[in-house]
Amino acid sequence: MNEILLEEIFLKDKIFQIVQGDITKEKVDAIVNAANSRLQHSGGVAWTISRKGGDIIQHESQKWVRQHGEVSHAQPAHTAAGKLPCKYVIHAVGPVWGDGDEDKKLADAITGSLRVASDLGLASVSLPAISTGIFGFPKERAARIIFSSIENYLSKNEDSPLKKVRLILYGKADAELYLVFWREYKK
Repeated sequence: MNEILLEEIFLKDKIFQIVQGDITKEKVDAIVNAANSRLQHSGGVAWTISRKGGDIIQHESQKWVRQHGEVSHAQPAHTAAGKLPCKYVIHAVGPVWGDGDEDKKLADAITGSLRVASDLGLASVSLPAISTGIFGFPKERAARIIFSSIENYLSKNEDSPLKKVRLILYGKADAELYLVFWREYKK
């Protein structure tokens, strides 16, 4: 079961949570998939999301790329969630560490994901620590960008239907690390 480790209220009705658990078990309106630009879900969290959600996720992803082209950092795609307990999967392309301009690309991926959730009229979204796995983005640096991107989006978009944003960290060690990063960020 997913465990809320921290809850912060922005403004009067926007909630940010740090959660330790499995993103594929999130009972929210949408989860964010850390994807590649071609939406080929063949490894990491993307593979797990696609496998647990069923073939519809990969089929709709391929259709998206045929219709819209490759997905950019700032313009995530979205598909149905299949068998997952959420309604949608938002596919955000995070930067590969070493490709250049990584900070901006990560901020764009986070902000773009929140914008897609808002555009879909969703009230809740869960996202992983995008790019900190196989893409090699340093966790502490990514945490600051993720936190500030979420806080900035929620603060600047008071009329957004988005009320709850959850950062999901799979392992206990990572979850505890992000709690430390949060405390440092809020100083």
